[in-house]
Amino acid sequence: MLSQHVLRKTRLPRLSSAACRSSFGTTSVNRTKYDATLKNLKIGRHTRVIFQGFTGRQATANAKESIAWGTNIVGGVTPGRESEHLGLPVLPSVRKAVDVLKPHATGIYVAAHQAPAAIEEAIEAEVPLIVAVAEHIPLHDILRVLSPTKHRPIHSILKTQSASRLVGANSPGIISSVGKCRIGFQPLPCFEPGKVGIVAKSGTLSYEAAASTLRAGLGQSLCVGVGGDILSGTGLVDGLKILVEDEETEAIAICGEIGGFAEMEAADWIQEYRSRTRNPKPIAAVIAGVNAVPGRIMGHAGAFALPGEPDASAKSKALEDAGVAVINHPSRFGPVLKTLLSGSQILSGNAIASLKATAPMQQRRTLHTSAVKRPLHRPCPQKVSPKQVTTESRRSLYLSRDVALNLLREQGIDVSETPAKVPDSAQRLLAVLINRATSSPCIIASPTTSDTDVAARSFDFDYPIHGTPDLAPILPKIIKILNLGEDSLPSLSTLIHQLVSLFMSKEAFLLHTLVTAAAPNHNAVKVTHAHLGFDDAALRSGKRQADIHALRDASLEDPAEVSAEPDGIVYIKLGGEKPGTSKSHNIGTLVNGAGLAMNTVDALADAGGKAANFLDTGGKATSETVKRSFEVILQDERVKCIFVNIFGGLTLGDMIARGIVLAFQDLEKQLAKIPVVVRIRGTNEAEGQKIIADSGLSGLYAFDDFDEAAAKAVGLADEKTKEQHTKD
Repeated sequence: MLSQHVLRKTRLPRLSSAACRSSFGTTSVNRTKYDATLKNLKIGRHTRVIFQGFTGRQATANAKESIAWGTNIVGGVTPGRESEHLGLPVLPSVRKAVDVLKPHATGIYVAAHQAPAAIEEAIEAEVPLIVAVAEHIPLHDILRVLSPTKHRPIHSILKTQSASRLVGANSPGIISSVGKCRIGFQPLPCFEPGKVGIVAKSGTLSYEAAASTLRAGLGQSLCVGVGGDILSGTGLVDGLKILVEDEETEAIAICGEIGGFAEMEAADWIQEYRSRTRNPKPIAAVIAGVNAVPGRIMGHAGAFALPGEPDASAKSKALEDAGVAVINHPSRFGPVLKTLLSGSQILSGNAIASLKATAPMQQRRTLHTSAVKRPLHRPCPQKVSPKQVTTESRRSLYLSRDVALNLLREQGIDVSETPAKVPDSAQRLLAVLINRATSSPCIIASPTTSDTDVAARSFDFDYPIHGTPDLAPILPKIIKILNLGEDSLPSLSTLIHQLVSLFMSKEAFLLHTLVTAAAPNHNAVKVTHAHLGFDDAALRSGKRQADIHALRDASLEDPAEVSAEPDGIVYIKLGGEKPGTSKSHNIGTLVNGAGLAMNTVDALADAGGKAANFLDTGGKATSETVKRSFEVILQDERVKCIFVNIFGGLTLGDMIARGIVLAFQDLEKQLAKIPVVVRIRGTNEAEGQKIIADSGLSGLYAFDDFDEAAAKAVGLADEKTKEQHTKD
């Protein structure tokens, strides 16, 4: 598959994967104008906020909370209306709202399929800060907004303008605790003025980080949620640049996860920041997805590694090498940053565990706080072959090899009739995918089947509003790299155009092929292998590409995973051993939020347990969703204990607790021998914990502290597994 270094355009003949990733980062040509908008992230009491979709139910509820908290919301936009709402003006367009209300920021509260147009309208009106919270925005819609193409009007291109900064999409928002300004849906009880800045991909992990710093007496300054999609308007490095210059921020927490290069780029930037700064601010980080399933999308649309991208362990190692204290659970941010702010050094995870009397869990990762010289070579990203990737995941569609080849044939692409007989030496790698680092589509070419070949290269191309992209500047270079001979040039050129056309027209995020010009027709380039991935949100939100998604064969997938989808639950089974074995994945997990769900699996592993599944109820889980989640988990005979880890944001702690009690009552027989450990934090946490404690239900345990809850779940699961093993 595609190694890290070919995802960056290079002029150098050869570099290590780490060096190439650093060298091929987003160029100053693409970023200079947009970088000027970084200052717009500095929100506070002065910030005048409008909402797009102001009169909608979600925006109304959010605005009421935010106004009561102190946010200076001055009005909003609802197309075609000019009236009042919540005692504030409603205007028919963003342009008119800018003229009348003079906003510094806009929160976009519209449906996913409407969000790209709303973002572009705000860019055209030059609103300084645009916060997009919607999930399931079609990838190619947002790609058209973010891609730094030269062929679009400058006012509608995010990366080539200097007026507007985008946070999101799929973002929990941005919040200044010091300035009492919230643009998003963060749980307000967790946020109080303080000194810790947070930049995060995951909403639930950032909420945990906020709650931890609050308990440690540190509070927060500014918290930026960059979002969990494949592409984002603001990245981790952007957040770091603001926080290190922010006078109110004394320490920084990073919440990252699998997918993309953002954490690696952050590590590079932190290394440089520490080298040039006499007293650098202490930084701690958590990276979710160490135990993510290769090729699966773990809840967030962007929570998976495209070919060539680093895994979570590589990201943790890079941050450690840069002098960042890497922890394994966000509840540790408070005590760790408090220790670092006091001037003490943390040299190991065991030192962090000792900071809490109720922390039996030992850290697996080593933590560093002093400047560390980076090794010349970083660990290579884990390679994922097409055979390892499952055929389907809720947030995407992967086509199996035979179905993919048939689709290519239907598109008029020349496919080899006997691919198994083509020797590897005659094949070349040719792929079209997303370069997350530059927010552009790209073509990757290698003269062999290996992307680690010294000649393998990546070439970005423009994403135009209309028509087809201009490949003329890069086509000769691609053809030269593939080195298939002059007679094959016309056929190869046609194939490249066909693949790019398929990528755009069918809204793919990955077209990975192997091609050949083997005998007897050396002038005809044919595809010998295909692994194709398509964006699920195009169908879910945009109601497009129904023909492509009709190719899904659910019979090849796990029935429990498929059955969870209609309820908005992302369920992925982990491990493949038989029930009752000593090494069984025996802990069922039920978590709200993709980042927190990944991290729960990771932290349980560090505590000596093995999660049987990843389960994300989603940010808007209800009592019925919780009950349905129990039913899905109980289909797995390996599960001997269920660990519920809920952090209340939109999901209220008391509502979840009632859902758990109802599930116990309705599933009494199934849960009779399966203990349930519940940890509820965040909004209405005290009420939720009381409901669990007062339920009087046997086998139901309530905890506030994650480490205590994890230790209890591991102990109960192991005890039940041993009992079954003894009986058998």
